[in-house]
This record gives sequence, C-alpha cells and structure tokens, in this order.
Amino acid sequence: MTKQSFIKGTMILLAAGMINRILGFVPRIMLPRIIGAEGIGLYQMGYPFLIVIITIVTGGIPLAIAKLVAESESKGERERSKSILFVSLCLTITLSTFFTLFCFIASPWITNNLLTDERVFYTFLSMSPIILFVSISAVFRGYFQGLHNMIPTAVSSITETIVRSITMLLFSYIVLPYGVEYAAAAAMIGVVLGELAGMCILLVKYKNSQNRRSHVFENNKTKFSKNQKDHFANLKTMVRISVPVTASKLVGSGAYFLESIMIVQSLAIAGIATKVATAQYGMLQGMVIPILLLPSALTYSLSVSLVPSLSEAAAKGDMKTIHKRLHQSLRLALVTGAPFIIIMYFLADPLCAFLYGENNEVGAMLKMMAPAAIFIYFQAPLQATLQALNKAGTALLNTFIGASIKLTLIYVLAAKLEMGILGALIAISINIMLVTLLHLRSVMNYLKFYMKFLDFIKVGVGGFAMSIMILIMVQQPWIESNLAQFLLTCTLSILTYLLVIIWLKLIDRYDLVRIPWIGKYFSK
Repeated sequence: MTKQSFIKGTMILLAAGMINRILGFVPRIMLPRIIGAEGIGLYQMGYPFLIVIITIVTGGIPLAIAKLVAESESKGERERSKSILFVSLCLTITLSTFFTLFCFIASPWITNNLLTDERVFYTFLSMSPIILFVSISAVFRGYFQGLHNMIPTAVSSITETIVRSITMLLFSYIVLPYGVEYAAAAAMIGVVLGELAGMCILLVKYKNSQNRRSHVFENNKTKFSKNQKDHFANLKTMVRISVPVTASKLVGSGAYFLESIMIVQSLAIAGIATKVATAQYGMLQGMVIPILLLPSALTYSLSVSLVPSLSEAAAKGDMKTIHKRLHQSLRLALVTGAPFIIIMYFLADPLCAFLYGENNEVGAMLKMMAPAAIFIYFQAPLQATLQALNKAGTALLNTFIGASIKLTLIYVLAAKLEMGILGALIAISINIMLVTLLHLRSVMNYLKFYMKFLDFIKVGVGGFAMSIMILIMVQQPWIESNLAQFLLTCTLSILTYLLVIIWLKLIDRYDLVRIPWIGKYFSK
C-alpha cells in the first residue's frame, strides 16, 4: 500500500482537485447555456434535500474511518483496519439502501410539499440512486485516507468528473426539446453515472491493493463468528466518533436545505414570480457559488490530509506537529485564495460574461460575495482540525449558531422587494464569516494556536499590488479581443502578486523544495 507524507498527499489531492475543478467547470459553463437559468434552478433545487440524506447516511463515517485506520496502522493493527472497513460498509450499505428506497417512494410528496417548484420531481427521482453510490465511495475514500494513500481518491474523483461532465451535457442536450424539467433530470442522470464510475474505480483500487485474493467481504465472512466482539467494538467506537461530526454536518446541510426553500419563498413574498425566483436561485447556486468554491480544491485537500495527520500526532501527544500542520494549511489557504478573491471582485462582470454569457446580475452577485470567500477557504481546515481532535461538538455548536443567524436574515432580508436575492447573499456571506471566526476562536482556545499576523500583511501587500495591476490593465486595453485582454490581465496580475510575496519571503525556496515531483528541481 502506497503511503504519502502530509505535503505529498495534500498535493496529490490538490492536483486532482484542480483537474476536477477545470473539467467540472466545462459542464458548469455549458449547462446554463443549454437549459438556461431556470433549468439550473430545477437542477439545483433537489440537491439540498439529497445532501441532508447523504449526511445522515455517511456524515462523519469517512472521517471516523480515516481517524481509526490511521491510529490502527500507526500501532501495526492491520486486522483492526480491515474490521473497521467491514463494519463501515455494512452500516452505510444498510442505511443508504433504506433511504434510496424512501426517496423513490416519497418523491411525489417531497417535491410537492417540501420543495418550491413541482417540476423538480423528475430531477429528484433521477438523483435518488446517488445515495448508495456516494455512501460506498465515502467509506473506501476514508479507508484509503487513513492509510495516507490519496491516489485512489484522486483517480476516483477525476474519473467521476470526466464521466459526469460528458454524460450530463449529452443527455440534457438530447432531452431538451421535451422540456426544461426533463433536460434538468437528464443532466442529473449524468451525475449518477459519474458517481457510479467513481465508486467502481475505488472498488478496483481496493481489490488491487490486497495481498491476498480474498477481499474484505470474503475474509471477514468466515471469521465473523470469532471476531464479532472486535467488529462490534469497532462499530461502537466509529459511531461514537462519527455521530458528533454527522450532527455538525447535518446542521449545515439542514440549513442549506431550509435555505433553498426560504430563498424562493421569501422572493415570492417580495412579489417575485416563481419562475423568476427559480432562475435567480439557479444563478446563485449554479453559477456564483461554483466560482467562489473554485479555490476550495486546495482547502478540501488540506482538510482531508489533516484528519489522519493530526489524529496520529494527537495520539502521540505531538503538539509541535499539530501546530506545524495547522499553520501550513492556513497559510496555503491564505496565499492561494487571495488572488482568486481579487479577480472575482475586480473582474466579476467579464468573468461571468465569458463563462455564462452576458448576465450582469450574476456578476453583481459574485462581486458582492467575493470578500467572504477567504473565510470559505479557512473554514474547511479549521473544521477538520476540530474534528480530528475530537472536538466535533464544538464545530456543531459553531455551525448551528451560524445557520440560525443565516436563516433568520434570509427571512428578514430576502422578503423585502428592494433587497430580494441580494438579501440572501448578505445572509449567506455573514454565515460564512461568522462560522469561520467561531471555528478559529475554538482552535485558538484548545491549541493555544495563533496565526502569524505578518503573513496577513504580506498577502495584503501582494493583493494591493495585484489590484493596481488589474486597474491599470482595465483602463488601458492592449488587445482588441476582450477574452485575450481578460486572460492577459489575470496573468500579469497574478505574476505581480507572486513576485511581491516571493520578494517579501512569504514563499521561499524551501517551500518549493517540499512540493512533490517538481521540488527536486528547486533543491539544486
């Protein structure tokens, strides 16, 4: 079994995440052009309910698996690692099968009573099988991450993205003549096929990783009667770890579900027609949020790698490593997230125009939410740290506070005609910032950890220089082509930012040396 260091594992996931973001952005750009903002609204509207179900089924199980497997492997208890995988699969397959059948049977009632547009029925029905595929994939990803082997997760996610991107665009284009609601459902079928492909890759990777021919089902089936005490003990431990994490995530996903309902209903109270409200919700969730989350490929990679790394360090009482890993994660999130935020703020209109066509409303939404993006990038590593250190209850409380304030603000602001969808943007931005600051305060209290304020100053200087370069380029177009001018502006401004932070020694040769594969060239 291949094992990677923290930095190498993070970089593998980062590379896969960036590939996924690039490949995944193709359907993000093309799908709105095929089915329109209204179709995107129907496509997105069923997701919040699905995420609630997936959170109930998987929730903290992948994190618990990664944590327990990492601890077992550090002690040389490989049989316990297999037992953890076995009981996790039994639990998730049972739960996911039940909820998949529930969604199939209850879909008419759910779409007519809980969701705000009955046309979402076909999309909701199409997405139900995702529950089973995602649940099985989550178990195996947690297992491999506990072994510090990030390659299966990376390969699986890339495969899933490629299959999903091709099938959702192809199916939606073919079905569009029958109606936008059917096109949205066809796109969702493409998502299901992508998840199925990703799950198959993980199963193949697991089978290939075993030294013996029998895999976990066959190996444990014959030994279950002898080892059932161990199985139940591992199940009890896993549930104890995963329940607080699941509860924390359930607060977030439940708030997301209520948010999707309240935004459209609040817009209706403000006097906005259902179709227009669905379209505006589609712009927010299907166009603006994906751009904001583009740099989160890094923070996702950091949070996944942090759990097993911090779990091992905590088991050994190694506070120095915990502080080091956390500082590395937050500094990477800060340094890499800042230039994206500046581009999203100053170049929001041309960025959205090139991606989605001429739509000033989407650009205005993106510009408004851009300043809150840095809190998004900090939030994942901070939450992963709390969970890895068995402080999931604290993360739950922080998330609950933020969700309560967000839903209250949506109800108060979005229902005003003069605010409308902008009121929802304000509420979501405040929630992001508040939860991140609460997580940061909790981590600082538990670990006596403090970020280096000088890092923020250096990034601020680099960001200021980058902003000046953008303003110069915007005022003095050098190229007739708008797209070429936009790309040149982004390139020169990012180079300016990199040169400044290198000059300020925020990044040095030793940082570059630690990068897998290319670091050896800088070491010379």
